[in-house]
Amino acid sequence: MSNAVWPEVYKKLGVAPVINAQSWVTVLGGSIMRPEVLRAMDDAARVFVDMTELNRAAGEVVARACGAEQGLVTSGCSAAQVLMAAACMTGQSEDNVEKLPDTDGMKDEIVLFQGQRNRYDKAFITSGAKLVVYGSEGQGTVQELEMAINGNTACVAFVIGPFMSRGIGLEETIRVAHERGVPVIVDAAAEVPPRANLARFHQMGADMVAFSGGKGIGGPQGTGLLAGKAKYVEAAFMNSLNLHSAIAGIGRPMKVSKENIVGLVTAIEMFTDSDEATEWKGWQSKAEYVARRLRDIAGLYVEIEDDPSERQGPQPVLYFSDDFDGPSIVDVKQQLESGDPRIFVGGGDRAEINIVMVNVQDGEEVIIADRLREILAGEGQ
Repeated sequence: MSNAVWPEVYKKLGVAPVINAQSWVTVLGGSIMRPEVLRAMDDAARVFVDMTELNRAAGEVVARACGAEQGLVTSGCSAAQVLMAAACMTGQSEDNVEKLPDTDGMKDEIVLFQGQRNRYDKAFITSGAKLVVYGSEGQGTVQELEMAINGNTACVAFVIGPFMSRGIGLEETIRVAHERGVPVIVDAAAEVPPRANLARFHQMGADMVAFSGGKGIGGPQGTGLLAGKAKYVEAAFMNSLNLHSAIAGIGRPMKVSKENIVGLVTAIEMFTDSDEATEWKGWQSKAEYVARRLRDIAGLYVEIEDDPSERQGPQPVLYFSDDFDGPSIVDVKQQLESGDPRIFVGGGDRAEINIVMVNVQDGEEVIIADRLREILAGEGQ
């Protein structure tokens, strides 16, 4: 790793930068913030402010961006999940807010489709709620959802993400829940871009929606945004760092610094004002370059895919035929991650390697292609 691209602050700690072709994942630091966001955070650090006033003002920016009644900046999307669940249980009762995680006397069941279970849904029960799961891994029915909802249901949760089953779909989920007087909360952590998704789920009727602030929006990694109907978001605010209240909500440990709040607000404004088509074109160009460099390798099939339900932007996806005479997918990833620079790609446990371009910096697509040719075709070895 050259000194030119190894910031001194990391060099002192012995932590080398990596090439992130895996997406806006937390494990690799989310996203790269724009210089304007960093300057705004630096300005915010130079003075004191009333944090409640700042939270309220920032919430208005979030609400406008999402086309919602009210908004709130949170310490990541997982914190927003905690607060959404808490809000649905406590409402705007200070007594209930103070009681959590003791849910005695409250509706405390959150209904979730089995096909949307994931390691992050623990956030839904952090505030004391219980998960009620319906359906199977691959499918759920309206009837199963109807049976899962009962007099103790606080809300129905819906999770949207790449390769995540949609079950009966969000619109039908909202219809069934609302007919029974039950709110619907949505975890859409990585669902922007497209920018239209900021408002889309509210327009469909969701009561609260949570996004990550440190992924596609390009804000500080430790931020999230929650937006929705005022009565629910106000309840979420009461459960958060409500410093002008005599009670401490379940969200007290999830405070957001003034620097991060200002950074996220700045990032949101820049994100909504920037040109999505230009951004997409840049990802497409890098994807096509990598695909061109790899398509002549025997037994390897490379397709550029951009289905928004599965892919975050256009990306080369590498599929291996039975007659591919080379290392396994596991070995390829290990070699990429142990090289210099270390390169992280996507694919999870699927029989593929996908190279996500949203965080690939200019010129890194050349390094990625060179390294993959070395590993897959034995070039330069």
